[in-house]
Amino acid sequence: MAASSKTDFKTTLKQLFTASTGRFEEVVLPRLNFLMVDGQGAPGTSQAYLDALGVLYPAAYGLKFFSKQELGRDYVVPPMEGLWWSEDLDAFTQDRRDEWCWTMMIMVPNWISGEDFARAMEGVSRKKADLDFSALRMDSLEEGLSLQKLHIGSYADEAPVLKYLHDDLMPSLGMTFNGPHHEIYLSDPRRTPPEKLRTILRQPIKPA
Repeated sequence: MAASSKTDFKTTLKQLFTASTGRFEEVVLPRLNFLMVDGQGAPGTSQAYLDALGVLYPAAYGLKFFSKQELGRDYVVPPMEGLWWSEDLDAFTQDRRDEWCWTMMIMVPNWISGEDFARAMEGVSRKKADLDFSALRMDSLEEGLSLQKLHIGSYADEAPVLKYLHDDLMPSLGMTFNGPHHEIYLSDPRRTPPEKLRTILRQPIKPA
């Protein structure tokens, strides 16, 4: 099957990957599919987090190449995203990172079926026999009404922004939480100075 032109979801689903820096704005999210790995611990330093990223990226690119070769549909692998939560929400505003629970994930096209995922992972597992993909899954997420804004700066500087969102903005709107805190990483922290990192901060909400 001849390969089609490459789909870039940052263009075709622009509303998911762009946000204002000025204030939190409402957005309604559709049901989307993701590669996901769950864990707990400080991002960037805990072994569980490093292991999650170690399987997530090979899986995402393996699925992309499978789609191109077997389905004739190529696409740009979207940015990494993360869902974050804790039994005590103050763990975020007080930066108690060892208490953070997370799901690291990368969006996959809706034309990828469960059977496609399984076949692609068979090939990836053979090529990356040193990695354990048992914790990886493909699942859907539908967040619906959410508030989001673009944060420019260090991840450590997010705490006051989230405190304002949780303690001031959401109560003033008569809203409460409708799912975990969600981040979309538009910058590569390995190549971008901390003060220039671009991260979409997103919170699904519902009437209190």
